[in-house]
Amino acid sequence: MEGIRELAIYIGRRVLTSILVIFAAVIIVFLISHVLTSNPAALWAGPKAKPSTINYIIERYHLKDPLYIQFEYFTLNLLTGNLGLDPVTGKPIASEILFYFPNTLELVLSALLIIIIVGVGLGYIAAIKFGSKIDAAIRIFYTAAWASPIYLISVFFILAFSSWIPLFPSGGMYSSTIIPPRTITGIFVLDSLLNLDFSAFLDGLYHLVLPSVSLAFLNFGIITRISRNGILSVKWLPHVKLAKAKGLDEKYVNRYHILRNGLIESNTMIAVMFGWLITGTVVTEEIFSWPGVGRFAYEAITSDNYPVLIYIVILFTVFVIVANLIADILYAILDPRIRMGGE
Repeated sequence: MEGIRELAIYIGRRVLTSILVIFAAVIIVFLISHVLTSNPAALWAGPKAKPSTINYIIERYHLKDPLYIQFEYFTLNLLTGNLGLDPVTGKPIASEILFYFPNTLELVLSALLIIIIVGVGLGYIAAIKFGSKIDAAIRIFYTAAWASPIYLISVFFILAFSSWIPLFPSGGMYSSTIIPPRTITGIFVLDSLLNLDFSAFLDGLYHLVLPSVSLAFLNFGIITRISRNGILSVKWLPHVKLAKAKGLDEKYVNRYHILRNGLIESNTMIAVMFGWLITGTVVTEEIFSWPGVGRFAYEAITSDNYPVLIYIVILFTVFVIVANLIADILYAILDPRIRMGGE
């Protein structure tokens, strides 16, 4: 009971801290978008906007009111989801974000699955083969991948596997001949599976390979390094030596004594990685013509669509903060020393 109470107190503190951080982030975004320009309405409307559009933005966002009143309306709109209209398309901003977000989630979850499989697998191999040529090769590989620019890797994959060796399509979520399945979750491959539309499911996976591998390639090295270091920190502990001295099978010792205890930090890092991947989709989605929030953000940047960009920035910020909160909670569950004050 004492352990559960400590865990509950720890989680409560972390949740409260995360809420305060989100609130601070909202204040910063609000100030940047409302104060750092003398005429935010004209900036948000764009250089070619009509006076009627500028007047609508002034009225919609209460830009003639005192700053604290503007912030009150800004916060209220965030909490209610009433984000106003996109000045470029004329559609509600909230509905546009909700439309694009499942596509980004599909890409991010696919990339995260690849990162877990490849990152943990290579980290385990490198740790078990510590000091060997295999260990050195894996370290060189993940360091090179980690240091590669995201746009360069994405373009290289398109050239290599869509142009030179035409194995996969260069962009899009599905072929033009495919009829999208009935929307259940908004995630194309999952909806295809739930609707038993296997041709759409396979086509969706076919289009998902290159962008998800590109996004994963740039990030798996972090998990590989943390997994390797975590396993090495456990590999020579007394209880592992004792298990080997008892004559236990080496594979059994590696799996149940080393791997399980050595992946605590990797498990928590995966949660943080989810937040990073969400924010890292902007370039990948644009290069692969993937219709997600990242590409929506890129289009908002290039068209000076500030009303949309403001809320996307807040969305990305919230996901990073929540991902870190989940990582902290996982760490406290897996390692009791954290919630007992060893932070």
